[in-house]
Amino acid sequence: MAFNDLLKQLGGIGRFQKAQVTLVILPLLLMASHSTLQNFTAAVPTHRCRPPASANLSRAGEPEAWLPRDRQGRPESCLRFTSPQRGLPWPNGTEANGTGATEPCTDGWIYDNSTFSSTIVTEWDLVCSHRALRQLAQSLYMVGVLLGAVGFGHLADRLGRRKVLILSHLLMAASGTCAAFAPSFPVYCAFRLLSGMAISGIVLNSMTLNMEWMPIHTRAYVSTLAGYVYSLGQFILAGVAYAVPHWRYLQLLVSVPFFVSFIYSWFFIESARWHTSSGRLDLTLKALQRVARINGKQDEGAKLNMEVLRSSLQKELTMGPGSASALELLRRPALRRLFLCLSVLWFATSFAYYGLVMDLQGFGVSIYLIQVIFGAVDLPAKLVGFLAINHLGRRPAQVASLLLAGSCILANGVIPQDQSIVRTSLAVLGKGCLAASFNCIFLYTGELYPTMIRQTGLGMGSTMARVGSIASPLVSMTAELLPSAPLFIYGAVPVVASAVAALLPETLGHPLPDTVQDVENRWAPAERGRDLPPATRRGKAQRQQQERQKQMVPLQASAQEKDGL
Repeated sequence: MAFNDLLKQLGGIGRFQKAQVTLVILPLLLMASHSTLQNFTAAVPTHRCRPPASANLSRAGEPEAWLPRDRQGRPESCLRFTSPQRGLPWPNGTEANGTGATEPCTDGWIYDNSTFSSTIVTEWDLVCSHRALRQLAQSLYMVGVLLGAVGFGHLADRLGRRKVLILSHLLMAASGTCAAFAPSFPVYCAFRLLSGMAISGIVLNSMTLNMEWMPIHTRAYVSTLAGYVYSLGQFILAGVAYAVPHWRYLQLLVSVPFFVSFIYSWFFIESARWHTSSGRLDLTLKALQRVARINGKQDEGAKLNMEVLRSSLQKELTMGPGSASALELLRRPALRRLFLCLSVLWFATSFAYYGLVMDLQGFGVSIYLIQVIFGAVDLPAKLVGFLAINHLGRRPAQVASLLLAGSCILANGVIPQDQSIVRTSLAVLGKGCLAASFNCIFLYTGELYPTMIRQTGLGMGSTMARVGSIASPLVSMTAELLPSAPLFIYGAVPVVASAVAALLPETLGHPLPDTVQDVENRWAPAERGRDLPPATRRGKAQRQQQERQKQMVPLQASAQEKDGL
């Protein structure tokens, strides 16, 4: 509890915490814009084959004469007649299809620009035989998020949260802006991959930097606030995309603000907890004294010195420099159990989430309206999730959100296609539960891993989430075998994950672990506590909390004893 004591006596939630948390969270407004940006920049408008250059398009009925029809009487998107078929009846398209030879769209396509003036699909003709390239761009973005989670997570444990966060803001600003000016599709994909890497660095380090500067009782509030900022970003994306239908301008508009966050991120204060885990107690002292001055606690900051810190942070100093690699997650039994369980939760949440949110055009209504609805459902869902996290505990909230989300998706798989209102309502409810699950898992993961490897653990969790988001589009291909197969798969995975979440220890009201021994101590009570009734577990937790409070050493008393008072 040493760090928690120090933070409380240096102002608790003071001016520093309020200012830094606000500035760190503010860029998350645009996270949703980049994660689901291709719903708009890669939207597929209605299209048809362009007639040959020699065709007389001014002649009445000439464009339609080149277009075969499908069984519903709609013009084919990827075929045209080799010669115009005039004077044919079009009751259901079968007569037309049976009378003329067809060929691919060798002269390109004509797109309906009434909704989107320009997308990457219309600019680079990512339709018909090239339609898989549209998904490739999003998959490469997710690959970038995966690489960023692995690389930036490890770097943050070695170099510090602040440095990696600054680098991530710069990379996001530069890569996003360059993507807006990409001269070709391969170049666009390359910059989108870099943007994905930057997103990981921003999200992971923002969460950890805030968590390590906040007292225990405020961590759930900060995590929920970050979740609401992300949800607000979904509304912003819908409004901006509606106002700016050209994909290049939209891409530029959601990228340039990161240059601003890059500039002010230089003024962030590095995590004192990370300095201590790295063996730099001198930098810990400077950071804490600076925070004390900002919070108006100069007297308390003046009482801090190296001897007081050594006595207060004795346990943190004995764990050595924080240079643990990702392999430590597999070498040590306690960390291995955490890693395996949390990997399942991260994968399942992201797998089901992106299975729902990356196919907004499939709902058959306005893509802007669905974006707003999907953003709106997060507001009550995250409020309920926050109440569950803060009062029932992290583990019950995680189990309930995954189980309910999976149940909604599975139910959607058995409801007839013509009941669109019921199906859409269940999809929205499932999406809200998955958003609450994301909100919980970020906090839960940070509270379960020790300081020496916390950022690496978060990075590996985010990596598994990206594996889920990459695998999610592939599952949609099973619809060719059975139309409801993707929904059954999307729903079954979070249901299984909810059972895995029940195996994790509770962290509500507990201090952040600093060493692997802290993690092992937390597992043992959790396993024994499952055999106890709820009232006994609550009483035991209260007694443990009272014992920890008795062991607190007030900073002021320590300073007085040093002066011989």
